[in-house]
Amino acid sequence: MPATGVPHDTSGRPRARGDTLAVLKLLALAGADETPVLLTSRELGERLGVSQQAADRYLVALEKKGLLSRALAQRRQRLLLTPAAMDLLRSEYHGYHRIFEGPARVSFSGQVASGLGEGRYYLSQPGYVVQFTERLGYAPYPGTLNVRLNTRSLRKVALLDSWTGIRIDGFHASGRTFGGATCFPAKMNGRSCHLIHPDRSHYKDVVEFVAAECLREALPVRDDDVVEVDIEEK
Repeated sequence: MPATGVPHDTSGRPRARGDTLAVLKLLALAGADETPVLLTSRELGERLGVSQQAADRYLVALEKKGLLSRALAQRRQRLLLTPAAMDLLRSEYHGYHRIFEGPARVSFSGQVASGLGEGRYYLSQPGYVVQFTERLGYAPYPGTLNVRLNTRSLRKVALLDSWTGIRIDGFHASGRTFGGATCFPAKMNGRSCHLIHPDRSHYKDVVEFVAAECLREALPVRDDDVVEVDIEEK
């Protein structure tokens, strides 16, 4: 085994999940999670403790799996990790976090924002009301509170993809299909609520919250007010 601790066989062929994670970790630490990094296969091989040919095979395999985008940049390659690669690293991080530190916790802030007005309609559907009442312990106020997040907070919220939440199943009613969602117990400015993560969402930088009461009035808050959110995995 090389000094870097990257597992490999003598042929240099990517063979195990450990190999994939080791390469992704190295690239992420180099900054390829946000901006492309410039490396040759030889330079990558030296950092991994494998041959240039083996490093190139790693990169080809990661690209085929949709974990890496590559482009030539003079004598080097421009390497950028894909969202799927970051999801894989988050999942691995979450597993180790639970082993060594127990249930995960996430705290972040964001700004209250007006939504598209669809929350009231969806949360009034009996198929959702029944499930929320049974699984969350309350009938939700018919409307969600939207919170807009910056890049740093979005990265924290992305960790929830690896968490076990409270499942709200999709259903069919009145000739329509209503999608499912996953809920996570939360505190917003100290008040109990749930972050609801729909399977399909119109938003990229906004998260939604539900509660038994109107959060705008209970907190109280208005658009652009900053709120603090704490979530702990159960």
